[in-house]
Amino acid sequence: MIARVLGLGEHLGALQDWIKSLGFWGYLVYVGIYIVAVVTGIPGSAITIVGGILFGSVVGVILVSIGSTIGASLAFLVARYFARDAVANWLSTKEKFSRLDQLKEEHGAIIVAITRLIPLFPFNILNYGFGLTRVRFWTYVFWSWLCMLPGTILYVVGTDAFANIVRGEISWTLIGVVVLAIFILTLLGILARRKLKS
Repeated sequence: MIARVLGLGEHLGALQDWIKSLGFWGYLVYVGIYIVAVVTGIPGSAITIVGGILFGSVVGVILVSIGSTIGASLAFLVARYFARDAVANWLSTKEKFSRLDQLKEEHGAIIVAITRLIPLFPFNILNYGFGLTRVRFWTYVFWSWLCMLPGTILYVVGTDAFANIVRGEISWTLIGVVVLAIFILTLLGILARRKLKS
């Protein structure tokens, strides 16, 4: 009711039409914005939600996954090769980074997967912090991509489901995917915590 009064459905439709009018460039612009946001430390949750609104579930998950993984990878490379001293000085003031470094020594590279599944550390500290550790680049990229994927699905599909409701439609398939994503994230989170305590 409120959505109809405010005309949210019409605004969402207009925004989608504009993105579609850009064709393939619309995808590239969105991914580029996501990458820049991650590297510059802007929280990605808002941009992820926009992806669900603009592109729907399937394309949205793909684009968000590409943008977040490339952005996280670039931040890792910046910390390791291009601005190591500056990043080290910045993170040296962060108590959580010391904890991250300690966990890396205790658990090895699997800590990348664990910290992506359990929100123990801010996203940006993980991206730059792992660049200062001995984690191999492609190990970091793979586990980051894989373990960010359930959260990406939850955010994007959840947003798409909500956008459909705003337009006056209910997709039980999308709602089912959201519930499944919550279940998987919860299960993986429990397993990750057990691994962390072992």
